[in-house]
Amino acid sequence: MQITFLGTSSMVPTKERNQIAVFLSYGPEGILFDCGEGTQRQFKIAGISLPKVTKILISHWHGDHVLGLPGLIQTLSSMDYSGKLEIYGPIGTKKRMEKMFEAFVFDKKISLDVKEVKSGIFFENNEFQLEAYSLEHGIEILGYKFVEKDIRKVDMKKIKKFNIPSGSLIGKLQQGKSIEYNGNKIMPDDVTYIESGKKVAYVTDTVICNNCYKIADDADLLICEATYSSKLADKSEEYGHMTAKQAAQLANKANAKQLVLIHFSARYKNTQELEEDARNIFDKVICAKDFMKIEL
Repeated sequence: MQITFLGTSSMVPTKERNQIAVFLSYGPEGILFDCGEGTQRQFKIAGISLPKVTKILISHWHGDHVLGLPGLIQTLSSMDYSGKLEIYGPIGTKKRMEKMFEAFVFDKKISLDVKEVKSGIFFENNEFQLEAYSLEHGIEILGYKFVEKDIRKVDMKKIKKFNIPSGSLIGKLQQGKSIEYNGNKIMPDDVTYIESGKKVAYVTDTVICNNCYKIADDADLLICEATYSSKLADKSEEYGHMTAKQAAQLANKANAKQLVLIHFSARYKNTQELEEDARNIFDKVICAKDFMKIEL
């Protein structure tokens, strides 16, 4: 999978940073976490085709997380988007989407499936599942988690040892089924192994709460807000945000493997102070830049 950071600023964009948006590409799926103002233009600059978006996960309805929705949907509609665009968000999302379409003159040729999400698993297929948990920001807000399913893989050295021919027999073993071959009963564990699926956590616009840890738990990649440095901890708490230091504490306690900081206040011309603030606690941390990509 590939994660592209399309926007990394908080409420006010800067010359270098657009409002928040993070795109996760996984096979045919394109999952957009939040959609700040100007997100569709960020897609163009990043060289990502807009119709690759299949799902939009809205954390909450503050403007800097959703102002890009009208333009993005309008453009997709003009491109004869053939699929059904799934939009997930907290309670109140359906009503706010309706109000949005009332506010603008849309030539709506696109099929939308808008769903309000509560805590727990809200989407699942054979490859991955999506989870959401409520956070604390003074309004309805969700954090999200992408969880790839564990995959059973074939150890070809062991396959050769048993002289198993390629084809349906190997397929059965990969499905976790035993087979009979050359008078031997071969169990899946004899020739296969389990590769753990990747986990990507998305936490923004919240004070530290129990559900932050539930989302971040054992994440291969924790994407977390760092609106302020620890020097402004009081201001951060007052406005319902986390500092870079708190994000690092979350990553450390949740046993995350890598931390990427996002959602920076416009007061920071560069993010070195924030990164250093976090690195004092959690070493594997970087501050995201617009158009930065990570492969998992």
